[in-house]
Amino acid sequence: MVWESFDGSYRELVWGELQDLANQAAHTLAAHGVERGDRIAVVLSPTPETAAIFFGVWKLGAILLSMSVLYGDDSIRHRLADSGAKLVVTDSANAGRFEAAMTQLLVVNGQTFADASTDPIMCDTSADDPAQLYYTSGTTGLAKGIVHAHRYILGHEEFVYCHEVEDGERFHGMGEWAWAAGIAPLLGPWRLGALQCVYRREGGFDPHRQLDFLSRHRVTNVFTTPTAMRAMMSIGDAGTRYPQTFRRVCSAGEPLNPEAIRWFREQYGVTVLDYYGLTESYPLVANYPFMEVREGSMGKPMPGWDVEILDEDENPVVPGERGEICLRARSNPHYPLGYWQQPEESVEVFGGAWFHTKDAARQDEDGYVWYEGRADDVIISAGYRIGPFEVESACLEHAAVREAAAVAAPDELRGNVVKAFIILAEHHEPSDELAEDIKRFVRARLSAYAYPRQIEFVTDLPKTLTGKIRRIELRELEHDRAPSA
Repeated sequence: MVWESFDGSYRELVWGELQDLANQAAHTLAAHGVERGDRIAVVLSPTPETAAIFFGVWKLGAILLSMSVLYGDDSIRHRLADSGAKLVVTDSANAGRFEAAMTQLLVVNGQTFADASTDPIMCDTSADDPAQLYYTSGTTGLAKGIVHAHRYILGHEEFVYCHEVEDGERFHGMGEWAWAAGIAPLLGPWRLGALQCVYRREGGFDPHRQLDFLSRHRVTNVFTTPTAMRAMMSIGDAGTRYPQTFRRVCSAGEPLNPEAIRWFREQYGVTVLDYYGLTESYPLVANYPFMEVREGSMGKPMPGWDVEILDEDENPVVPGERGEICLRARSNPHYPLGYWQQPEESVEVFGGAWFHTKDAARQDEDGYVWYEGRADDVIISAGYRIGPFEVESACLEHAAVREAAAVAAPDELRGNVVKAFIILAEHHEPSDELAEDIKRFVRARLSAYAYPRQIEFVTDLPKTLTGKIRRIELRELEHDRAPSA
C-alpha cells in the first residue's frame, strides 16, 4: 500500500507488513473479547490500520460493520443498537460520539498495535459463515442490515472482467470504506496482486487534489463514481494539467451519463466502463474492455450471473420493453445470507426464485441493459442510497415541521439530490432562514449526504386514499421542472 493524507503524511507498506499489522489487529481485538459471530463496528478514515482491522475482524470469525465518519449520530446509534455491536473501533477525532454508547470502545492511533503479537491468528471459517454487515436504506422503516458471507468477500469478479487488474499495477478506488463500492475495490485488486494507492481526503471530494494524487503516483487502474467524474469535468484542462497513465477506469454507484464518458475520453483517451449493482449483490451488469461500449448503457450481465429483465409476474419482457432487473436467487457467491435479525423479511425478499432489485430497465436486441430509473422511492444521490422515510422522520423532529415528503430532484453534479416538501406546523412561516435551519437540523441527525439540499414549503401533499404520501407525483413534478425535461 502507498498511503497519502491530505495533510502531507505519507507511508509505504509491503504486503508482509500489512500481514503483520492484520495479525496485531486480530490479537488486539481478541484481547478486547472479540469472538466468532460478534459484530464489530469500525468508524475510521482509510488508513493501513483500518485495512488491518478489517482483516483482523475476519480472522477472528467476527462480522464487520464499517461505517462512514459522515454518518450522523442518529444513523450510527441505530446501526449500533440494531446490530448489537460488541465493540466500536474509532479514532480520537470521533471517540466523543460514542461515550454514551452501550458498547466497548477501542480508540486507535499509529501505536495502538505496536506491542501486539504478529504471530498468525485465524479461526476456521466456511464459505457461508457471516463476514460483512452492510446497512442499506429502503422506502419504509430505518436502514436494514444485509449479511454477506465470506464467499462474498472473495467473489468480486469485476476486477477480473472489467478492470482486468494486472499483477503489480497501481490501483486506486475512490469509494469510502463503508460500502461495497469502497471495500470491494480495496480487497479485489489486492487478491490479484495490485499495489493499492490510498488517499485520505480532508472532507468532501476535491477534483484537483484527486487528479493530482493519481498523476503523481502514476495510477493505472481506477474505480471512480459518476459524481466524482462530474466534479472533474469542472477542470477544463484536466488532461494537460494533471497528465495520467490510466489503463482502465471503471465507474459504479449511479447511472453514468454519456457526457461524462465523452469528457473522460477526450481528456485521457480512456473509455470509462460503467457497471451496476446494489448492496445486496454487486455488480450484476457491466461493460467490459473486450466489448463495444454503448454510451448510456450499463452493459451486459456479469459472467456467471443469471440476470433477467422481468415483468410483475416474473416473466421476461420482450427486448425494448421496460421491466425490473432481477437476479436468479442463490445463483452466485454474492447472494446474501439475508437481513440481520429479520427472518421473515429475509425469506420474502431473498427466498424466492428471483431477487427483485426494484430498478427498472430495458434490454435491447443485442442484450445491452439500459437503466430506466427506480421502481420504488429510494433516492440515489452521488452514489448514496437514501431512504425517504429516514429523511422525512428526521424532518418531523424539527419543531416547525408538521408533515414532510422526500424525493429525488435532478441535479447536474450529483445526478439527484434530496428534496423535501414540507408542511409547516402552526405559528411558523416559510422563510429561507427556516429552510436552512431545517437542513442543518437534519444533517446533524442523519448524515452529511442524506439531508435535503432543497426544501419547498407547501400547504398540502398528494396522498392515497389510505393516507400514504404519493411520492411518485412529487418525483414527476421535479422531473418536469428540470431544465432538461
